[in-house]
Amino acid sequence: MIPFWTWQLGVALAINVVVQAIQIGAYAARLAGVRTGRIATSISLFNLFVTASRLATLVYTLMLGPLSDHAGNAIRGITLHGAGVGADAAIAQIRHTFDWQLRAIVLAGLVGTVLGSLMLPMFTELYVRGVRSFERTKSVPHSLLRLFDPRVIVDLLRHLRWPAASELFSFSARDIPRRLLIFNVVVTGIYAIGVVAAYYASVIDVNVARTAIGISGIINGIGTVAFTLFVDPTSSIIVDEAVKGERPQRDVKAMVFYLSLTAIIGWILCQLILVPAAEVIAFVAHLVNHGH
Repeated sequence: MIPFWTWQLGVALAINVVVQAIQIGAYAARLAGVRTGRIATSISLFNLFVTASRLATLVYTLMLGPLSDHAGNAIRGITLHGAGVGADAAIAQIRHTFDWQLRAIVLAGLVGTVLGSLMLPMFTELYVRGVRSFERTKSVPHSLLRLFDPRVIVDLLRHLRWPAASELFSFSARDIPRRLLIFNVVVTGIYAIGVVAAYYASVIDVNVARTAIGISGIINGIGTVAFTLFVDPTSSIIVDEAVKGERPQRDVKAMVFYLSLTAIIGWILCQLILVPAAEVIAFVAHLVNHGH
């Protein structure tokens, strides 16, 4: 048996909330670019925040290691002591606990995505200030240090507000390409489920645990390529057209809103595909190890 609650799980939950909120907040760089007319600078800040969030993801991934190790070692110990009805029930209970640990982590990602979406007005103001500060100082570190100025923090918090329902329903998806929203659901799902499902697979078949975990890098790579090919270029075109006056700025706001909404949908779908994705990864890992 393994305990459900551990300090590693607590750290993983907290980091995943923060990381996903930052990832969604990065969408606001598009809107800030339109407001300031500084597209290249906004994209640079966007890349900075995304890189920082992905660096934090490494810490979150580190916390998944002990969770899967505890479950995998417990299963391996039961297996070594012999099989039987009692052993099968114990293994099933361990996997059940581990399943709920990973589902809690996925839920934390959903919470972070929702919070980041609600904080988009504040993130937009943050990017606008960042662009203007960088123009003055020509230094990214100096601009980042400005974030710790109490006056800046208080002013940013003034932009932290819950959007009104009427505001949410006022955005039209008519001029937003459907393929952009569909691909954003898929890419979000790939990023969200890749690492978690790989660690799940390492407990489904403890004999190929290392191979299963290694597959997570391939999955995230596929997600990165898909984002670069299908999501980023289309959203960039919409921003460029808004800056040139070929479409209203409201379309950029609508795009940011629907990108956030589809990201939320992607995280919700992750709960449904967690087990199937883990079983596929376990099968591939077994095939790589024992295929001839």
